[in-house]
Amino acid sequence: MDADLISKKELLELTGISYGQLYRWKRKNLLPEEWFIRKSTFTGQETFFPRDKMLARIERIMRMKDDLSLDEIADQFSPNPDWHLPGEELVTRNIVTERVWELYQRCFPQSTSLAFAEVLAVYVLDQLLRGGDVNLQEGEMVVQTMVAHAADFANQPADLVIGRKLGISWCALVSADAQLIFDNDTKVILRLGLAEYVEELKLKVP
Repeated sequence: MDADLISKKELLELTGISYGQLYRWKRKNLLPEEWFIRKSTFTGQETFFPRDKMLARIERIMRMKDDLSLDEIADQFSPNPDWHLPGEELVTRNIVTERVWELYQRCFPQSTSLAFAEVLAVYVLDQLLRGGDVNLQEGEMVVQTMVAHAADFANQPADLVIGRKLGISWCALVSADAQLIFDNDTKVILRLGLAEYVEELKLKVP
């Protein structure tokens, strides 16, 4: 079996939750549908999960369930929570650097209070610049693309793809499971699963 996957039986044994809890949490959208992976085995069809993501998610649910209802926990895991944060607060709370906030303001000078999709765009930009994955010009392109098309991916997993062709940079948002095929002159520099950044950001902005 793939080491990155965990079987349903092993998951229930490790976490101590019941079969009923597992599927109740799924129905309440605490556990993403795409994490329930059906695979053929010698005993027939079985359900597997991404090991690290599933164990981390269940640990968080267990910590929260004594203080919050399942609906309230589901709101915490929503891919598009109802946030509106002042941009300056992102800087004061060390979520992004002042340099990144200034870059965002150059792209959107009228924007002072940011919805979740905009906060995510600023956060992703900050992480890319910190890692040296993009330059400032590419960073502006990334944040403009993410903000402009946020509504198209509000309720589905998306990947950010950045590439270059003949020295010209480009970026795109695509469905997380989309296969992309390009000509030989087009190079993909990186492909990021935004779901991971969403999870990180929610931990930083409870």
